[in-house]
Amino acid sequence: MTRRWAIIALAGALGAGALSGPAAFAHAVLVRSTPPHRAVLGQMPERVQLWFNERLEPAYSTVSVWSEAGAQVDDRDVTVGPEDLRRLSVTVSAREAGVYTVKYRVLSVDGHVVDSRFTFTVKGKRS
Repeated sequence: MTRRWAIIALAGALGAGALSGPAAFAHAVLVRSTPPHRAVLGQMPERVQLWFNERLEPAYSTVSVWSEAGAQVDDRDVTVGPEDLRRLSVTVSAREAGVYTVKYRVLSVDGHVVDSRFTFTVKGKRS
């Protein structure tokens, strides 16, 4: 009898999960970036830009760019939108070749926080 109730409870839980759908687990997913993850560039881009699959909350979304030495090399002028609330960007002030890490933390309008990073390499200087 106990096993039967366990199976019924499990089936009910699985059914409830199916009814709630993927929105219960939704969060902002990085769709693309400029530069892309692991890109090797001839020169430093003027801005790092990230696009997500959901609108972002501007007050709680940030992006920064860091050198191999651990120095922040962006201008700290983070922008969401305004024409596209799924785009996050920051101006880059570094000009040296090297490996850079882009760190981002975003809050999507559904209330989920995503905290991640990626790298790109600059082989030459910005013109």
